[in-house]
Amino acid sequence: MKKIATAAGVLLLATLTACGGGGTGSASGGQDDGKITMGFAQVGAESGWRTANTKSIQEAAKAAGVELQFSDAQQKQENQIKAIRSFIQQKVDVIAFSPVVETGWDAVLLEAQRAKIPVILTDRAIDSDDGSLYETFLGSDFVEEGRKAGQWLVDNSEGPVNVVELQGTTGAAPAIDRKKGFEEVIGKRPDIKITATQSGDFTRAGGKQVMEAFLKSNSDIDVVYAHNDDMGLGAIEAIKAAGKKPGEDIRIITVDAVKDGMQALADGEINFIVECNPLLGEQLMDLAEKVVAGEEVPERVVTEETTFTPEQARAALPDRKY
Repeated sequence: MKKIATAAGVLLLATLTACGGGGTGSASGGQDDGKITMGFAQVGAESGWRTANTKSIQEAAKAAGVELQFSDAQQKQENQIKAIRSFIQQKVDVIAFSPVVETGWDAVLLEAQRAKIPVILTDRAIDSDDGSLYETFLGSDFVEEGRKAGQWLVDNSEGPVNVVELQGTTGAAPAIDRKKGFEEVIGKRPDIKITATQSGDFTRAGGKQVMEAFLKSNSDIDVVYAHNDDMGLGAIEAIKAAGKKPGEDIRIITVDAVKDGMQALADGEINFIVECNPLLGEQLMDLAEKVVAGEEVPERVVTEETTFTPEQARAALPDRKY
């Protein structure tokens, strides 16, 4: 039996059918030289986190001797679906992808299943009633990330707090889940209110644009909660342009902990960062080898992550890999 990973977490059970499993290179139509061919459909290059994630996967594939067929979807679901269908036609041994949004994957994943090509979800989950369409989901617990952000605010504020929220891409698992976890925790404090929320599409430019609009329409902003560092960094630009001091006049909480975000945290312009580890490459290659060999793998592999204050960021920056 297998649980299904969705935005809300583990929702229901479905029988894992044999046709969802993979085999050797020749069984799934790939090369018969013993070398695994992986088709990987990436979301895009919208942030520093995504760039680090792509680099990790490419380097890990090379180190593991996995032939990587890589596709950049430029944040469009239709491009990912097209790439997955191309991988099926190429008869790769395994397909991995980070879904742009949660829904709308059943048809193309059923095609992969019928071709007996195993699928691994990385970084983001899908919302599907059919858990046999993929072998495992490797990535962060986005709801827990939101909870950590909310708990810091609860623990480090008193009295009324007005929060504006920079959401990630509409319909994306991290955007849905980071919002859910944050609201779950701040709900314990009726005096903490989200006064405005809008998608910045996980980009620095989007974060700046949305924050500029927030500053024009909201005269009383105490805290920015950004679903990733890049949007938070864009918000910093807008806050400075408005003549305010980020980190002091308006406190900022973000998620990711990439180098640029960590530097802003160390400099006091961001107040708290929840880590989301992009270095999934080695774990992905290990899972790929196992599913291609027909071995059982965990239905959910959660990455280990922490949180950072300015002091902790200053200590961590010299050895930061991303």
